[in-house]
Amino acid sequence: MDIHKNNQKNDSDMSFVEESVRARKAMALFKEGFNCAQSVFLAFEDLYSMDRTVALKLSSSFGGGMGRLREVCGAVSGMFMVAGILYGYDSPDAYEEKTAHYERIQKLAHDFSSCTGSIVCRELLGLERKEDSPTPEKRSETYYQKRPCVQMVGLAAALMEQYIEAQ
Repeated sequence: MDIHKNNQKNDSDMSFVEESVRARKAMALFKEGFNCAQSVFLAFEDLYSMDRTVALKLSSSFGGGMGRLREVCGAVSGMFMVAGILYGYDSPDAYEEKTAHYERIQKLAHDFSSCTGSIVCRELLGLERKEDSPTPEKRSETYYQKRPCVQMVGLAAALMEQYIEAQ
């Protein structure tokens, strides 16, 4: 799948993905076999103080659109996790901080959706049914050719990198 399929921008607007250090790192992690959420979250591990094993376990549930339920794209969830650990709030009465953080998350979701047409895994994969088998597919050259996941991972990491640089 071409990530520009439903894109309102033209292809030259997507050059930031190819230029992104974080995108390249996230895509390499995905190709190593980490899931989409883990790949994006780990691409920023130098910016937060969390044990790598803990980071991998924390983000492990979000692959395949949340445990292969095909809901919110795992790459998007990974991007949100990075935003949370870097900019999130930690008090139940932090109303203004919560509002600002939700605005941030909605902006990131909008930016991703503007490039892809959706933030929902099954829609990005062109699947009709909501849930999928809990058994992940083995990674192979065919897997990477038929799925847009590596591009989604790169896009999410590049958008997060852009957001951080703008702050």
